[in-house]
Amino acid sequence: MVDLKNKHQRKFLLDLDRADYLSIFDDFSDGVMVTNADGIIVYYNRAMSRIDELHPDDVISHKSTEVYDLDDNTSIIMQCLAKQKPIIDEPIYYRTRMGKFANTIHNVMPIFNKEKLVGTICFVRDYHSLADTIASMQLPGKDQLFDTASITFERIISQDSAFLNAINSAKMAASTPSPVMLFGETGTGKELFARAIHNHSSRSTKKYTPVNCAAIPENLLEGILFGTSKGAFTGSVNKAGLFERSNKGTVFLDEVNSMPIGLQSKILRSIQESKVRRVGALKEIETDLKIISSVNKDPHVTIADGTLRSDLFYRLGVVFIHIVPLRERMGDLGLLVNHFIEKHNVTLGKNVTRLSNEVMTLFKTYNWPGNVRELEHVIEGAMNIVGTDVVIQIQHLQTHFSNWSVKSKPGRPKRRFEDTLSEDRSTSLGQEKLVHEKNIIKNTLLESKGNITKTARSLGISRQLLYYKIKKFNISRDPVK
Repeated sequence: MVDLKNKHQRKFLLDLDRADYLSIFDDFSDGVMVTNADGIIVYYNRAMSRIDELHPDDVISHKSTEVYDLDDNTSIIMQCLAKQKPIIDEPIYYRTRMGKFANTIHNVMPIFNKEKLVGTICFVRDYHSLADTIASMQLPGKDQLFDTASITFERIISQDSAFLNAINSAKMAASTPSPVMLFGETGTGKELFARAIHNHSSRSTKKYTPVNCAAIPENLLEGILFGTSKGAFTGSVNKAGLFERSNKGTVFLDEVNSMPIGLQSKILRSIQESKVRRVGALKEIETDLKIISSVNKDPHVTIADGTLRSDLFYRLGVVFIHIVPLRERMGDLGLLVNHFIEKHNVTLGKNVTRLSNEVMTLFKTYNWPGNVRELEHVIEGAMNIVGTDVVIQIQHLQTHFSNWSVKSKPGRPKRRFEDTLSEDRSTSLGQEKLVHEKNIIKNTLLESKGNITKTARSLGISRQLLYYKIKKFNISRDPVK
């Protein structure tokens, strides 16, 4: 791939020649380019090479306007350099100087070094690749231990009456063609409910398509959902949308309140008439779909603040199911803890049996803003650094729990855990928190033999944040030390 140490390239890098992080972009599925402040390309990854059908040797050290049939006014990179501001989700249809056309989405960010503009980094997604990815993707937070076809109501764990009522309502709604709307906070299990409804229905052998309405750029969402017709816009082709491709199956519109208001009216019409019309087409195509949607805020609040159309809510919320947050079903805590311990004993090869009494008390006191998903991530993180211990202790918890430390300073009587939870966080406790965080990072680095990727994954943080903390605490990456 591109050798950033090559002298021919280094003369163009200026202050970017210290950017050793660039190698992590080599195998990105998205195209990545980096330019210096003059718009000269200094990095060009494999995916970008596939999109443009150009070899890196023909691109590196050339100005972007020499590689592409663009000028300073039409080049997104040159616009970013001129404005010194990010350009996000910008659709562009361009041609390379070799004649290859590409229909893409660009995200370009300026790079600064001590307030001096030194270049740009550009992420490029091919439009058709994006549509195909969204059509086949699985939403974050799903239980990856099981095949998605095995996600049934029986696998959703609870003994809480309100939660069991929600499950019962979802089961009954699965046998009808009526739309279902799920209301719950992030991490409560809305996607599990949606998948279980599909698997419990007569459509279980047909296609299930989840669509994260908050993750798709507004200017792409309509074409992705309804499809496109050749000639609708420059470079467009005849392509079926997700609704059409999911015919006879189920579509899950996650966080539908994040969908643009203008598109909500088209969704409403499509659902009411059971028809779709591709962007730029005159012909309508009949569809037969089970529509499941979700909102992460009270729909009446979203209607009041103008992010959700009331008529769409009434159409999608024919069956309305409220999934209660974890803090309102704390009677399920023990069941969930045992389930996640058993699950990750298998995936991590551990033999953990339980939480310590102190940890369980902490869990019962904590508010769990991330709900069941957060609970699982905390347990998984602890089990990564539990070693050969069979009981999860306070010191095994992730760093965002370290402010619940129960350690006492030398010379002071040991404090009760309940007292620690209720007292004000003083400067001394803040120091304890930093020491505790440093020790967790050191121990995890040791267990991972200095591997940054494994350590970051175990701690549940990004590689960049881990590098920052290693530098902050002056921690050696050498496992021997």
